[in-house]
Amino acid sequence: MGTRLNYGKAAPGAMRAMNGFETYINNCGLEASLKELVRLRASQINGCAYCVNMHSFDAREGGDTEQRLYALPVWHETPFFSDRERAALLWTEKLTLISLDRVPDEVYEQVRPHFSDEELVNLTLLIATINAWNRFGISFRDVPSAK
Repeated sequence: MGTRLNYGKAAPGAMRAMNGFETYINNCGLEASLKELVRLRASQINGCAYCVNMHSFDAREGGDTEQRLYALPVWHETPFFSDRERAALLWTEKLTLISLDRVPDEVYEQVRPHFSDEELVNLTLLIATINAWNRFGISFRDVPSAK
């Protein structure tokens, strides 16, 4: 299995737009470690091999532990994540799987105390952006690289 097409070459304007989101997200004030957990969890849910590979390495390079990364798919059942991280992971799962239950009010109420208005909007943009990247990676068959 190989890459189907080079979407960056095919539509450089689209990639400039996506990179604009990334530039904003990288400077929005959310913790780098939180952003990598969110990117990795959404990528796991979506099954994007390229992004799972990349964000696993990025999280480790950012100082996250292997134990936490291994436990990420079962974060609900582990004590390894802060309340803020748990809220972000819950928001990530609900937005990534939005068609299942359309983000119920009780989920919003659980997440809300952990983020300011601006942070929650920025977290939502982060989740939307990684979901978009996953769709590029999956549909065009990006191949993960060995490190």
